[in-house]
Formats: sequence, structure tokens, C-alpha cells
Amino acid sequence: MTIDGPLSNVCIGPDATVHQALEAIDRGAAAIALVISEGGRLQGVVTDGDIRRGLLNGAVLESKVLEFASSAPRVVGPDATRASVLDLMRSLRISEIPVVDGDGRLLGLHTLTDIVGRRRLTNKAVIMAGGKGTRLGALTKDTPKPLMTVADRTIIEWIILGLVESGITDIYVSVAHLAHKIIEHLGDGAHLGCRISYLHEDPAKPLNTAGALGLLRHQVKDLSEPVIVTNADLMVRYSAADLLDFHRSKNASVTVAARPYSHQVPFGVLEIGEGRRIESVVEKPTIEFEISTGIYAVSPEALDLIPYMEPFSMPDLVNACLEDSKTVAAWPVDSDWIDVGTPKDLAIAKGQ
Repeated sequence: MTIDGPLSNVCIGPDATVHQALEAIDRGAAAIALVISEGGRLQGVVTDGDIRRGLLNGAVLESKVLEFASSAPRVVGPDATRASVLDLMRSLRISEIPVVDGDGRLLGLHTLTDIVGRRRLTNKAVIMAGGKGTRLGALTKDTPKPLMTVADRTIIEWIILGLVESGITDIYVSVAHLAHKIIEHLGDGAHLGCRISYLHEDPAKPLNTAGALGLLRHQVKDLSEPVIVTNADLMVRYSAADLLDFHRSKNASVTVAARPYSHQVPFGVLEIGEGRRIESVVEKPTIEFEISTGIYAVSPEALDLIPYMEPFSMPDLVNACLEDSKTVAAWPVDSDWIDVGTPKDLAIAKGQ
């Protein structure tokens, strides 16, 4: 076999015995062992239930486990999202799904609580979920905006699963408005494959879009790596690992995930010169900008600029870095992006 790292713990060869399969299941702390050829191709999977049924039918510990393995297991490709895999597990009532490439070579293993074999990142992430969501009106009177559902899953779960898929499993959620409902819904994050801690803002004194990072700096004393920061009302797919790689390559203190935004002026635009003379007219021109998506990478030296327990916005932080001659970079995001701020935006996110 050519499998390395933690994934190798659950892998066995085609000649493995029942005893060796049980050792792999115990070693990998999963309910499955993967049968792998010399070339790294997946030949089958065997669960603890398969082995139990085999033993009841007369198998012994030295029997070849391939006799009891499924030779056509359900698998996914490397592009499958964590959310889609969890939904597949739920529909099939299974707890593990291998990841293979186009040639059937094993790349990883999705389990209900983890992704074995992925690139793990030690960076932390902060999800800003303390806002009242006033633009959504009555919808957020009793339900926090991050708990609005899209495709049978809350918005904040989509965000968390995207971070987990990128390899980030140490996640902080800032809470204020209806905080207890967010905490009750997410818990400690184990069911989403991560560890969730909470940063508690005072609902009577909102800390704006960056103030909770001051709480993080106060609560976590040994921050030495960039932190991913994201608003809790975004529907977007991106790689946090790629954002962090870009951030480091630019030696930036803050990197803003940016995307193009265009707006068509619905009128003829006049260029007026001296003496109020019209020099040209452009009918309904389109103007283009790059805008912040509400996703950032923030280095520790930038976190030091954020006051503790005082309102502070991300534009405040960017400007503070620029005034201190620190580098602020813009990482391009080209995927679909929805800021779920209004009922219309929520309907678009739901595909309505």
C-alpha cells in the first residue's frame, strides 16, 4: 500500500485477516477498515458489522477478510463538499464514505465527525454571529439570522462545514442576540467535525464587525498564526487554506477576500465641463468595483490593534493597519456569493 499519515491506520491489504481488520478498526477509531491494493486503489470496505456477521457464520480470526468486504462501496470524489457527504450519509444511513480519485485510488475518508487524510490546519476561525439581523425584519425576531435555513441546513452550519472541509476545526463563534439559541443549536461542534468555543458579546453594547476579535485576543493568549474571520450570514464556497496561503505569500497583516461587483446606472450619465457645458453623455453605463465579501485572514499583529470590549469594525481594522504601514491584501473570490441580509437575499439563497 502507498497510503501515509492517519489514513493508513484504517487501511489493510487484500490478504489481510479478520484479526488484522479488527486491529485497523480499533487503530483508526472508526467502524470501518479499507482494503487497498498495492497501487493504492480501493478494493473494498469492511465494517465491524460485516465482521460480526462473518464470525456468526463460522469465520475465524485468521479468515481472509476480503470474503466479507463490500467490493462496490459508496464513494465520493475529491470535489464532494462536506455538507453533501453528510447528507449522503444521512440518506444511506451510513457513517463512513471513502474519497477516491478518477482511477479509484484512495484519497481520504469522510466519517460523521471527521475527514481522515485531509490537510489539517492549526489556524483558528472566528464566525461573527452576534448581529440582530434587523434587515430581515420579523424573520429574526425569535430566530438569529445565522440559524436561517438554506437547503435544510442553517447558514452558520454551511459556513462551519466549509471551514472543516478546508481543514480548520478550531472554531470560535461570537454571540450576542439570542445567543442561547445559537449555542443550543451548535453545541460543542462535535457533530460537525470541529470544536466550537464561544465569544460572548454584551447584547446592549454590540462590538461591531471586528470587536469580537478583541475578545479572542483576550481569551486565547498564545495566538501565533493568522485567524480566518467570516460573517455568519454568507453563502459562499471558498478554500480557507488557499486564502491563508495567499495571505502568507503577501506577508499581509490583513487579507480581505474580494470579488467583482457591477452596478448599472439606470440613467444617462453626463460629463460636465467648465461653464456647465456637457462634453459627453453615456447611456446607462455599468460601473465596476471590487468589494469585501466579509471574509478575512487576520494576523496576530493586526489583532493587537483591536481594543478590548469596545466597538470596532473591519474597516476600522483595515485603516488602522494602513496607518501603521502594515500590508493589507485583497484575495480574489470567483465563486457565487450571497450576503443573506434581506428577505430577498434569503429567498435567492433558497432558490426561490
